[in-house]
Amino acid sequence: MRLLLLVACLMPLALCAQMSWNKDGNSFVSVENGSIVQTTLPGMTKTTLVSADQLAPLGLQPRERAAGAGGRGGRGGGDFAYQLSADQSKVLFLTKPMREYHNTFYILWLLDRKSGAVTQLTKEPVLNAKLSPDASKVAYVYKNDIYSIDLAAGNTVTQLTTGGSDKLLNGWFDYAYSEELYCVDGFRWSPDSKSIAYWQNDLAKVGIFYMINNTDSIYPKIIPIPFSKVGEPIAQARIGVLTVATKATKWMNIEGDPASHYLARMEWTPDGSKIITQQLNRAQNNSKLVLSDPSTGDSKVIYNESDDAWIDLKAFWGHVGGIGWDWIENGKAFLWVSEKDGWRHIYRVGIDGKETLLTKGDFDVTSVNGWDEKKGFVYFGASPTNATQRYLYRASLTKTADPTRVTPDLPGTHSYQLSPNGAWATHNFSSHLYQPATEWISLPDNKPLNPADAIASHLTPTPTAKQTTFFTITTADGITMDAWMIKPANFDSTKKYPVVFYTYSEPVGSTVSDVASPGRANFFSVDDGYIFMSVEGRGAQTPKGRAWRKAVYKNVGWVNVNDQAAACREVLKLSYIDKDRVAVFGSSGGGSTTQNLLFRYPELYKVGLASAGVPNQLIYNTIYEERFMGVLPENRDAYLKCNPLTYAKNLQGHLLIMHGTGDHNVNYQGEEMLLNELIKYNRQFQFMPYPNRTHGITEGEGTIQHKTTLMAQFLKQWCPPGGR
Repeated sequence: MRLLLLVACLMPLALCAQMSWNKDGNSFVSVENGSIVQTTLPGMTKTTLVSADQLAPLGLQPRERAAGAGGRGGRGGGDFAYQLSADQSKVLFLTKPMREYHNTFYILWLLDRKSGAVTQLTKEPVLNAKLSPDASKVAYVYKNDIYSIDLAAGNTVTQLTTGGSDKLLNGWFDYAYSEELYCVDGFRWSPDSKSIAYWQNDLAKVGIFYMINNTDSIYPKIIPIPFSKVGEPIAQARIGVLTVATKATKWMNIEGDPASHYLARMEWTPDGSKIITQQLNRAQNNSKLVLSDPSTGDSKVIYNESDDAWIDLKAFWGHVGGIGWDWIENGKAFLWVSEKDGWRHIYRVGIDGKETLLTKGDFDVTSVNGWDEKKGFVYFGASPTNATQRYLYRASLTKTADPTRVTPDLPGTHSYQLSPNGAWATHNFSSHLYQPATEWISLPDNKPLNPADAIASHLTPTPTAKQTTFFTITTADGITMDAWMIKPANFDSTKKYPVVFYTYSEPVGSTVSDVASPGRANFFSVDDGYIFMSVEGRGAQTPKGRAWRKAVYKNVGWVNVNDQAAACREVLKLSYIDKDRVAVFGSSGGGSTTQNLLFRYPELYKVGLASAGVPNQLIYNTIYEERFMGVLPENRDAYLKCNPLTYAKNLQGHLLIMHGTGDHNVNYQGEEMLLNELIKYNRQFQFMPYPNRTHGITEGEGTIQHKTTLMAQFLKQWCPPGGR
């Protein structure tokens, strides 16, 4: 249940959309004006690899070509994506995307840059297509099996796996795996292009959730989705290594019951001699790294870690949605992140499992940005003194040492995309004071490649810079929380104003960040006259240490909600806040929090706008809920204690509930359970179901405008704007 779905390019043989680095790290490839262009640093020299005219046989319209430049690779962000072979002689184009939940299916074309020939490889959409490292073949998933196309043998198509069905997935994943473990691409070419390692997911015991499409035909259409709910059977995964020449699969002998664990990550070692897999138990509080021999299947655990709460995924500290293992020293070691000492730190882990702490100190690593093996640096994000901001640091790549800050003294949020060699980076900056700005820099000196483009020379104030403040709130329980507040432009401190809290407050997101538009503050497009604010309590993904983030373990919906209410009490002490005009808004986990706040703290919150929330955690997916709330049956009472559904009878204020009936993530079913409870106790509310819309409630003509207008009108009606 994510606040935002973030997607990263796949780095090995990347599905390039915005840009992809070449292996040497001194050049990258991107789409510019309908052409595929290579840019070499530091001079930013450009070379056209594929012209717009060469793309013409693909039948792409100009709009589609432009979308390719701004899309998100194989995850369907644009209307086409592409892969370049290592020698740049071939280009695999993925066109006409068809999105299905987290998966995007494409029609494949191949451009031979030497001959100029363009060939259509598939007539039907396929999934997870990628060139082999030697560019002799293309592999993909079609109808739940893995296929290959031999480019050197007249584009001969071969089915490599068999038995694929709606209940047996070869090379891709069920919904829970893709949503909560960030697993989408389910197979990997070996470095020598002779084998493919892949996940096989057995869904035979996974329950089917049925959605209903009532609008696209005169008879409703039933849409079945395998969906493992709390306490129910999960997809049983195993890892196989397929020899392309023989089509034979050797299964890796990873110990444990597939019905009780997840295989969250898998990659080849750089030399292709081994497979490495991350295995999580069902409760996700034990992580094992398993090294397997692809020829025999023999496996051994090289690294074992446990936590009293849960083990973070790479998505929490690396590239969300990204794949790949962070190998160093030609595969003799890799970078790993752990909270074992109470802080999120980077470790060097040898292929033998021996570890060395690299980032030393009482602070959290927020991202692993890259490394420079020649200079011996690892680069990472952190903000030791202000959890709302982000900066780039570097540390030794081989030993424990105090880190060095790289980012100059410019308060705010800084992000970096490093080249593979760690010599160059794009540097992005924004804060509540300044609009986003970007520059190219060299490392480790953090100098702009073009002084005229330096961020410091083209900072533009945000429209709300003078109205926005960041501060902390300490509750009666002694919990100190970060917060931001945006006051009306015509604010008069002698008057009292309504306040609208924006909340998420669950363990996979945060809302209090020092950026140009903190928390997307005014989504309602309402007239001036409101104070908007957000408070970040315990449990949020903020760099305040393991104890802060995991204080909500088995208490999501209790500890975090109590923190929000305690902070609200402190805010109501401000002389310019009207305690009778207090509203709260949230989506997804924030929708759940909004419901809980209205039900449990009616004396504080008078108005709530809850979008796509989870009123009943017992019907959400296994991986998310069991990670943060524990497995059933032993923790059932905690689920009931934390559920908004339990407290619905206490509603006194004005509640607007919005949900898409086609929400395959947070099922619409939960809202109907909540409606029944509210009806049972004669609690009045406003409800807006959006037909066939999914979790974000954005699809369909007029949807965004309708939802925005609905929220604005509801807010104005029950929480009028303006100082009094």
